[in-house]
Amino acid sequence: MRVVIQRVSEASVAIDGVIKAQIENGLLIFLGIEVEDTQEDGDWLLKKIVPLRIFPDENGVMNCSIQEVKGAILIISQFTLHASTKKGNRPSYIKAARPEQAIPLYEYFIAQLELQLPQKVQSGIFGADMEVALINDGPVTILIDSKNKE
Repeated sequence: MRVVIQRVSEASVAIDGVIKAQIENGLLIFLGIEVEDTQEDGDWLLKKIVPLRIFPDENGVMNCSIQEVKGAILIISQFTLHASTKKGNRPSYIKAARPEQAIPLYEYFIAQLELQLPQKVQSGIFGADMEVALINDGPVTILIDSKNKE
């Protein structure tokens, strides 16, 4: 699994021009699921994301987690995070999991995340054509990949 995490002051997702979900002060997480991914990949990512100290403390130092600031989370499924651009100019998505595998992992990830937070996790709709709007706070953008544990 691969995520792009953005600290945001606000974010929203619209489908067919209608706002499906929106948050203020929190994390916008784009989640890509690969063919080889399992629940263990999701569990590993959750252990990295939830305690990730990227929110400012009282001194303005990035020292607080999403739990400590009681921030919101918006998750968007994004198979294009697994695009391969190795050959040619048209990306290949062969590593991205098919919906029958990806949807259960996407739902599992959201459910496990909700167990660790005081509020419901907002999300888009898996596979939908979505318009995502955000104000990146910082900017702070972090990439984490469960197959590349740096």
